[in-house]
Amino acid sequence: MNRKKSQEHLKNLVLAALLGSMVYVLTAFIKVPTHEGYIHIGDGIIYLAAAILPMPYAMFAGAIGAGLSDYLGGYAMWVLPTVIIKSLMVLAFSRKKETIINLRNLIGLLPAAVICTGGYYLASALMYGDFAAALSDVPTNLLQSAGSAALFVFLGLSLDRLSFKKRFSLTISSKSKKAV
Repeated sequence: MNRKKSQEHLKNLVLAALLGSMVYVLTAFIKVPTHEGYIHIGDGIIYLAAAILPMPYAMFAGAIGAGLSDYLGGYAMWVLPTVIIKSLMVLAFSRKKETIINLRNLIGLLPAAVICTGGYYLASALMYGDFAAALSDVPTNLLQSAGSAALFVFLGLSLDRLSFKKRFSLTISSKSKKAV
């Protein structure tokens, strides 16, 4: 690996670790308990990671932050579904635009909500063997997605005003767009 690629890898890894720790904090400590678990806004940071990092790094940030929150919070049985769901949510966003908040990423909020809500519905139904009872979590998962979307838009607009992606060389140049 040449020096430039090594530096890029290190920058992405450090940013992924930072965002993963933010996912953990916003998931583990800022939450509202529900009958099945809790509602949090940590997904907003996963959306942010997906809008600024290459996909594998964003998936890592979401999976590690949310997975650790489940494991350390006493919900170990949810770690595997969480890691899968949070990783898949990243696919709904793109980092290929100059800004974090753009039409592509705003539209991506909808499939991310479907992946989260549908993923946890399916996981709950399979774990407990009751597809009808699993429906009771759908409204809370939709509420969680809405709160996370609001956080993402707020943080994304704030970072866009600071030209965050440009300042930290997180935009994809036209030369590298062809390779992506």
